[in-house]
Amino acid sequence: MKILKDILYKTGILDVSGSTEISVTDICFDSRKAKEGSLFIAMRGTQTDGHHYIQPVIEQGAVAIVCEQLPKILTEGVTYVRVGDSASALANIASNFYGNPSEKIKLVGVTGTNGKTTTATLLFQLFRSLGYHAGLLSTVKNQVNDQVIPSTHTTPDPIRINELLSAMVEEGCTHGFMEVSSHAVVQKRIAGLKFAGGVFTNVTHDHLDYHKTFAEYLKAKKAFFDALPSDAFALVNTDDKNGMTMLQNTRARKYTYSLRSMSDYKCKMIENHFSGLILNLDGHEVHCKLIGSFNAYNLAAAYGTAVLLDEEKMKVLTALSNLDPVEGRFDTITSKRKIIGVVDYAHTPDALQNVLSTIHDVSSGHGRVITIVGCGGDRDTNKRPVMARIACELSDKVILTSDNPRSEDPSEIIHEMEKGIGPGEVMKTISIVDRKEAIKAAVQFALPGDVILLAGKGHEKYQEVKGVKTPFDDKKILQEFFQNAD
Repeated sequence: MKILKDILYKTGILDVSGSTEISVTDICFDSRKAKEGSLFIAMRGTQTDGHHYIQPVIEQGAVAIVCEQLPKILTEGVTYVRVGDSASALANIASNFYGNPSEKIKLVGVTGTNGKTTTATLLFQLFRSLGYHAGLLSTVKNQVNDQVIPSTHTTPDPIRINELLSAMVEEGCTHGFMEVSSHAVVQKRIAGLKFAGGVFTNVTHDHLDYHKTFAEYLKAKKAFFDALPSDAFALVNTDDKNGMTMLQNTRARKYTYSLRSMSDYKCKMIENHFSGLILNLDGHEVHCKLIGSFNAYNLAAAYGTAVLLDEEKMKVLTALSNLDPVEGRFDTITSKRKIIGVVDYAHTPDALQNVLSTIHDVSSGHGRVITIVGCGGDRDTNKRPVMARIACELSDKVILTSDNPRSEDPSEIIHEMEKGIGPGEVMKTISIVDRKEAIKAAVQFALPGDVILLAGKGHEKYQEVKGVKTPFDDKKILQEFFQNAD
């Protein structure tokens, strides 16, 4: 329970009707969750406007309302606070309500199109192995020390973020690592948080269904760095042409990492095999369990971040060599027949190209590459033919299938992917709508030494069709077919 006036700090109050000395038991922006003693923040969303639900939440027991526009009729005994921006107000209220937990730990945000999950997770694993209590907010899972909490969004809503950060503080965490999505920046979910540092991995075309243009997508990523305080650090990948753009207006201390260009934290791949990487990282040779150049970037980012958080270089390098791959990110299994399966979250053209290029780099060259790939429904449609084209260019056999069709017809999604297939690649491509049948077909096609890439879903344990989620685990299904075939 909090006193209303104590949680309105930084909310941009325009005017108040009623007392701010009242107690509030909880905060919410979902009208269905309002109850006796609630503070309700009316948000203007893409689907609904929370202002339409002000009277219903009052009838449910809400005692205070934060909104951009006051109702025509005010209910006696209810406090109304008018603000200029409800989204920003929500984030700051949530932070205040939970005691501003981001100020009590070293919080690092990782943003970029690809590599966010792996980099954030590597940092969490790294600091746990160095003996720290730490927390993680990621696409795959949220975690407070050893406690795993299911994840529903790359970056949760502000109330959930601060609730989880508060749990970290209560459990004695000194460090927190979180993915920062472009949606979260635009929707101001991270407003009110104090970051000790920000990391930029890369940016490629994605989420244009939401941002509409690449320029707007890039602007969203950059806004995260623009907002960093002067006592934070900003660490960016200079091999990405937009890396230095992220640093242009930031007040944070500026640092860089790379594999190809000059940087503060330079990494070079010495060897790259299915057994792992051998890197020269900041002048020292280190063997890591992860595979591929994209993971070399992730490891370099994790190393640079740890050093900027005042960790001893040699201890960090030793710890990096013991870190395990992240679930669903170039996750490999091998059948008794010596067929290698790679399960990867790759759901953007750039990510798919990176994974397939890595498979070619680390394989002996004798076996074929069989790729199973689909595209999600209700998402950026422009990447569908591009994904199919890349799969065909870098694979010996391609099976186009369903990903998460959501509300769309999976056959139509596959039809749009097929537009990217060139005349010379039609013969090596087949379409199987049922994802499980597609996996089964790939295993039947495969011979010893072949590599099967199962792309798009990675760690996800479900498939969403017509709004209904059913259990579906790519890795588990692939393992079952491997066992049946052996």
